[in-house]
Amino acid sequence: MNNTKEVVAVYETSPPADVERPDTQEMPRAAASHWNALYCRHQHEKTIARQLEWMGFEIFLPLYRQVRMWSDRRKELALPLFPCYVFFAGNLARRLDILNAPEVHSVVATGGKAAIIPAEELDAVRRIVASALPFEPHPFLQRGDRVIVRSGPLKGIEGIVACKKDSLKIVLSVDILGRSVAVEVDEALLERVRRT
Repeated sequence: MNNTKEVVAVYETSPPADVERPDTQEMPRAAASHWNALYCRHQHEKTIARQLEWMGFEIFLPLYRQVRMWSDRRKELALPLFPCYVFFAGNLARRLDILNAPEVHSVVATGGKAAIIPAEELDAVRRIVASALPFEPHPFLQRGDRVIVRSGPLKGIEGIVACKKDSLKIVLSVDILGRSVAVEVDEALLERVRRT
């Protein structure tokens, strides 16, 4: 199966004003200064987004378009940029209503409290989605992660992620000599090496 990446879409809506929702008067809209995220069942992100929208929450589900080709057909799919996550702003006092959906696993939390996602981070995602630049999901890489180059002239080489100014480099070491070399690599070519 061949996969090619194409254009982008975003699922971001506000509920229609003429649709009556339960307890909406008790749920003041979040002043988009902070957002929360739900961790949900794979391939149920759009359903969860519609449910939250109906409940009066402001939602953000960034999508990208991917063309999948089978032997007999070609289909363009709108897939979540962050699989299994839906961002929402609204009153968390109704957490039980949110968590009652069978597709929802949890509200993303740190230290037992709902994690607040800064609006600036989601605004950056919105800007990327709205731009004409190509983009797609990518594994989260941090400085110090061991990676392997998936394609190109350095295919198969393993190294450690290092950042210098605005570029991403991988450091390759010759252990016996105690020497290393850093090479700039496109992040899209890298894949994290699973530690066993």
